[in-house]
Amino acid sequence: MRYLVVGAGAVGGAIGGRLAEAGHEVVLVARGAQYTALRDHGLRLRTPDGDRTHRLLTVDGPAALGELRPDDVLLLAVKTQDTEAALATWGPAPVAGGGTAAERLPLVCAQNGVESARLALRRFRRVYGVCVWLPSTFVEPGVVSAAGTPLTGMLHLGRHPHGTDETAHRIAADLEKSRFEAPVVPDVQRWQYAKLLGNLGNALEALSGPVDGEEAEALYARVRAEGERVLDAAGIAYASGEEQRRVRGDKITLVPPAGAPRGGGSSWQSLTRGTGTIEADHLNGEIVLLGRLHGVPTPLNELLQRLANTFARERRPAGSMPVAELVRRADEAERTAREDAGERAARADAG
Repeated sequence: MRYLVVGAGAVGGAIGGRLAEAGHEVVLVARGAQYTALRDHGLRLRTPDGDRTHRLLTVDGPAALGELRPDDVLLLAVKTQDTEAALATWGPAPVAGGGTAAERLPLVCAQNGVESARLALRRFRRVYGVCVWLPSTFVEPGVVSAAGTPLTGMLHLGRHPHGTDETAHRIAADLEKSRFEAPVVPDVQRWQYAKLLGNLGNALEALSGPVDGEEAEALYARVRAEGERVLDAAGIAYASGEEQRRVRGDKITLVPPAGAPRGGGSSWQSLTRGTGTIEADHLNGEIVLLGRLHGVPTPLNELLQRLANTFARERRPAGSMPVAELVRRADEAERTAREDAGERAARADAG
């Protein structure tokens, strides 16, 4: 199989680079400065076992490839907010022998959150979800670091919305030859929703810095508890923290490569790069959506979603809101939500 990595940034670059090292055919898809750097200088992958530069075919869209091959796998690694544009671009691409990519090729969503696979299923017949646990960083155009060792990451994989098949097992086998653990599971969404709960802290980190102090950790615990209440009300299953720790064990230790420290997760990196967008609508916003659908207040996730979008839109520096200020706003948001709920209950009693 040939892997077309659509979105060769931190996650896509790490997966594509490791696949290439293991002898698999890889095409990188990028845009802007990243496309230019990858095309002209190759992908420099920095890992604990050393730096390597991979000279791989790099394109900015399907037209550069002509007809796609029947053995191509589309590995979608763009941020969720860029998913729709990527699907619209690649779905109609012709495949040798007839048909389009949307009709014939597997699409693997290696992204945070749960929305991308739903979007993809509207266009693509064969969609695979991945729970991505892959600590990686976009260092600069053309340079990606991945800090995990001896495994680079863990990628639970399965059909969306559920099930497994031969293609999933073939992709997993290729990933496992490329320094990943890739369990094929029939309930991949259970793992993705568990990861979503962890990703609710991405906006907190982006706004106020690492979630490692007492105030920040306590706030994250409140945000996560709100998310768990929503998933429970919606009847959505998710892997427990204990199950995740047991499965990961000590298979992945973080050893940031020299000169390439990991400053923060994906949302932090979006603010640092000044992209103007952030994935909060599909992380905290997913909890907000489900809360509204199932009647569960979500003031904390609403607050983080709103502030993260403001920071991205106004290109404010990552980590520039003091955590004490964020806690104050969180307390106020919860208090307002309680007062609003009390007023609604009083009106209902009066009616």
